[in-house]
Amino acid sequence: MNVRLEEKILSQCNRSNGERAVWWRGAWWSRKVLADLAAQYETRLRESGFKEGNRVAVLMPNCPAFLALMIAVWKAGGTMTPLNLQAGLAPTMETLVHSDVSAVFVPQGMDQITQGLAASGLPAVAVVLDGPLPSFQSRTCERSDPEIAVLFYTSGTTGSPKGVPITHSNLYDNVTKSIFHFKDLESDDIFINVLPNFHTLGFTTSGLLPLLGGYPQAIMPTFMPPESAIECIKAAEVTVMIAVPTMVALMLGAIARGVMPPSSLRLLVTGGDRFPARLDARTKQLLGVSVLEGYGLTETSPVVSINESVARRKLGTVGTVLEGYDVEVRDTEGELLPLGAEGTLWVKGPSVFKGYFKAPELTREKIKGDWFNTGDVVKIDEEGYLTILDRVTDIIIVGGFNVYPTEIEGVLQQMPGVRECAVVGVEHPVSGEIVKAYITPSGEPKVTARDVISFSKEHLAHYKIPRIVEFIDEMPRSSIGKILKRELRKN
Repeated sequence: MNVRLEEKILSQCNRSNGERAVWWRGAWWSRKVLADLAAQYETRLRESGFKEGNRVAVLMPNCPAFLALMIAVWKAGGTMTPLNLQAGLAPTMETLVHSDVSAVFVPQGMDQITQGLAASGLPAVAVVLDGPLPSFQSRTCERSDPEIAVLFYTSGTTGSPKGVPITHSNLYDNVTKSIFHFKDLESDDIFINVLPNFHTLGFTTSGLLPLLGGYPQAIMPTFMPPESAIECIKAAEVTVMIAVPTMVALMLGAIARGVMPPSSLRLLVTGGDRFPARLDARTKQLLGVSVLEGYGLTETSPVVSINESVARRKLGTVGTVLEGYDVEVRDTEGELLPLGAEGTLWVKGPSVFKGYFKAPELTREKIKGDWFNTGDVVKIDEEGYLTILDRVTDIIIVGGFNVYPTEIEGVLQQMPGVRECAVVGVEHPVSGEIVKAYITPSGEPKVTARDVISFSKEHLAHYKIPRIVEFIDEMPRSSIGKILKRELRKN
């Protein structure tokens, strides 16, 4: 399927010049205004010497300029490499060297970053978040396949950045299949684009999907403070929010403190991390909506499955798989397991990438034929609903028994006085590993390590009980709020 995303987006713009496309800083932009900005960006790109197959890095928050640049880069036959502005100069430089970009776009006013990039020989272009692009000069770089729309960088569980090339066809398939699968969407829905667009979940489901599907989107540069996001939802009359669980918890906290909840919101979808089931009732009570949980990976563009509607959702599952995916559950030897068995999820389909950027060995390790090893331990029930049990790398083996941290975390989250928890394995000379629990206390009631162990004994098998409990003020988190267990294991 040879698809060009910019053609699909601009076709939407041409059909609906007067319609709302982007809500930004209190006002709606039409699709024509966005298309005109993208056209100016394309002109500047071509004048700079940018060639088909070149890549640009974008270190910008969510904003109209990000979307316009995306369209312009694609129209010029290039590839976007969105990166986290907050990652720091040293790790960012490592990624920029690996990705070999022709220019780097940063927000105007970030002089230290701009100077650091310029000193390394990379053209740094300072961009107004909603204004025209200045003139600049691209550098020569190695060209890649112009079919690659985005080169995402993901650290996964290892901490080492991996380049994930995602094609126009990958993204178009994922967006169109997601819209078809998600039965509760309506033609007049309005999205909020607040998940960071340098991450595939935000990029695809909150930025690209509304553009391709013809839905207006309200853009927020950052979610924090949560009160600002709530006010944005009210002002733009947002009906659909795609979020990570941390965002939901922070919004509930703000509402509990007295912030009036938005009345327009009717669909709340979470991904990027497990959604604590105990939060669902509170979300319904305070926000007036039930949570629909989904699942995906950068390598799958990203959506793999989602609960298709409020009426058919199964709390605790990530729903059913999108049309077009083939899925298998396999054992550690790669052998197919029967329905209902616990094993590693393998997927194939038109949304799945073809291999990592400049990493043939890693590609051979993770892709066998057309099948991609997600590394996630799952089970699938008789109705096709997928439950994520854990990452393969997170499983704890205690005395020969597999222990899934998510099960223990689910139990500990029910304990009064526990605000948040995370579980990892610690080496032990007798049993191989033992369970260690990290607890962020809520303060009321006050809990001790002995309380945590005693509570665990009432709800868990003996080999699943945490033998070590450590209290910490805050969990280490990724850029989208996911708890970084690799950082906890360093303690």
